[in-house]
Amino acid sequence: MPKAKVNGVEIEFENGMTCLQVAELAGEEIPRFCYHERLSIAGNCRMCLVEVKPGPPKPQASCALPAGEGMEIITDSPMVKKARQGVMEFLLINHPLDCPICDQGGECDLQDQSMGYGRDATRYAENKRAVEEKFMGPLIKTVMTRCIQCTRCVRFITEVAGVAEIGLVNRGEDAEITTYLNQAVTSELSANIIDLCPVGALTSKPYAFNARPWELTKTETIDVMDALGSAIRIDARGPAVLRVLPRTNDEVNEEWISDKTRYAVDGLRRQRLDRPMLREGGKLRAATWDEALTAVAAKLKATSPERMGVIAGDLQDAESMKAALDLFGGAGVASLDCRQDGTVLGAGPRESWLFNSTLAGIENADAILLVGANPRLEAPVLNARLRKIWLNKGVRIGLIGAAADLTYSYEHLGAGADALGGFAGGDSDFAKAFKGAERPAIIVGQGALRDAGALKAIADLAGTFNLIRDGWNGWNVLHTAAARVGGLDLGFVPREGGKSAAAMVEKGALDVLFLLGADEIDLSATDAFVIYLGTHGDAGAHRADVILPGAAYAEKAGLYVNTEGRVQRGERAVFPKNEAREDWAILRALSERLGAKLPYDSLDELRAKLFADHPSFGQLDYAPGSSPIAFDLSGLGAAGALTDAPLASPIKAFHLTNPIARASVTMAECAALAAGPVPMAAE
Repeated sequence: MPKAKVNGVEIEFENGMTCLQVAELAGEEIPRFCYHERLSIAGNCRMCLVEVKPGPPKPQASCALPAGEGMEIITDSPMVKKARQGVMEFLLINHPLDCPICDQGGECDLQDQSMGYGRDATRYAENKRAVEEKFMGPLIKTVMTRCIQCTRCVRFITEVAGVAEIGLVNRGEDAEITTYLNQAVTSELSANIIDLCPVGALTSKPYAFNARPWELTKTETIDVMDALGSAIRIDARGPAVLRVLPRTNDEVNEEWISDKTRYAVDGLRRQRLDRPMLREGGKLRAATWDEALTAVAAKLKATSPERMGVIAGDLQDAESMKAALDLFGGAGVASLDCRQDGTVLGAGPRESWLFNSTLAGIENADAILLVGANPRLEAPVLNARLRKIWLNKGVRIGLIGAAADLTYSYEHLGAGADALGGFAGGDSDFAKAFKGAERPAIIVGQGALRDAGALKAIADLAGTFNLIRDGWNGWNVLHTAAARVGGLDLGFVPREGGKSAAAMVEKGALDVLFLLGADEIDLSATDAFVIYLGTHGDAGAHRADVILPGAAYAEKAGLYVNTEGRVQRGERAVFPKNEAREDWAILRALSERLGAKLPYDSLDELRAKLFADHPSFGQLDYAPGSSPIAFDLSGLGAAGALTDAPLASPIKAFHLTNPIARASVTMAECAALAAGPVPMAAE
């Protein structure tokens, strides 16, 4: 590898690295505003100036300067110091002196770097320029007078999000960032530009003026709004969650999160169930825990196991599902299901329901077939990865399913499952390219997982194209529910003679239905006695005869398994609301009333039993697909006719997919914006 000297210290570096990257390898801090590791190089802020020998006797922008063999890079010479002070003075010519009222105060790159690299006075006495504010939607607050035209937001929206709706207009002193036609930004990843903005020009509109960063308690945890398990940080003050920010995790979400992950948290404060309730005379009334548990225990004791059923919701942690399995499964209940949407996965090897290429490993694929998936709505951060490899590597992507704007070009091979047969024949150009690929991958979405015939055809397709081979596993299932893989790993599926979730809610099917946070299933037909353990006054609570208030994901410690099978640990950021309790603790208390006391009194004891019964849960932060193994897909699905009915994603309103999001005012505003203008009634 080539070598260069940084402030007299010799450093080895890889070909293609810039002077800025080499300096960072040497441990030297280089100030910057426009440069970002995951965006293209702009080189327009000039803050990263260094002195380079051999070279002209002037400072040069290190972010855009390729490093070379024998180069000497000087980051702290008097010339560099003076040049950086001049650049900072220039950047601050028009920047307003409103740090005391700026939401970025306390975590502002401009503020920090002006202290470290700027002058203590300015030589400019001219009036500062003012710029009109821009409308970017309900999430992004703009104060464009503060903008230093670093163009990070423009590059992110164009390159990563793939929605070219922000740009730099005009030239010179009149240059400014704006949205095209003054419209809101429509990307599901749009609010990441708030994190990227190095000044206070783009800040969070829902969070505006709520708190200063030093007032907040920061908790590193995991997101549950989709099945990726993005790394996040929850910032809370007292009992209230105020905001969610991304954490860097290159294996899962890089450093991006979706707008729903970031802004649905105001739903944690609204429509909450914070005390037990009993239905009497057709109306719910507040009750004590003793009354509620006594009523539930009496009903369960009076009902035979064959007439009971349990449905687990999409936001459940593994501990709550394990406690429910131990309690109801131990009592002989066979009707257990965690698949509210009717997914037919759940039998066979664990790998059959995992994203085996891994989220980071999908970047190594050289041909990708999407079947019944819309990753832009189901997993926006994964969609950004797919766009990245399409943009940078030219990977060919095909789609069988409902057509959609995925932010990258793809070859639409058909809308229905009947297109699978034609693809298997290998007649199309894409099929030939897919067959010749070294690392082909299929991503199966929820639109195909509810059709047993389609699933079998896709599994046969995987065998035809040899997706599982030495060092590569191209079979990938993209789930949408944070609890789904954990539930399938636990075996939270109907036992012999048991009913599926869809069968449980039919009229006359059961006498008692226990909903463990289940809100995504139609309960209008069931005439069973419904017990709802959950967090919000959503569909399950509206139909419930007894409500047991549980803890939301930010209010409890819990294990979640993402779509690639990676076990991740969520942490408690705030305590449950009022009289609400953690789900497993409620089930443990109920078991005592039933005379079948569960064998654990603490979360640690519950986890010990979980790890003993299901060892995969003990492998924290390990993705099984990183060590590919061969497995049999022949048992997936069932033979059936393949129709031309579109394999459409079940997600129609991205911002309203779970009870927390539906309780969020911010998500309601985003959903209304995404739905477009309401047509006027005809006169």
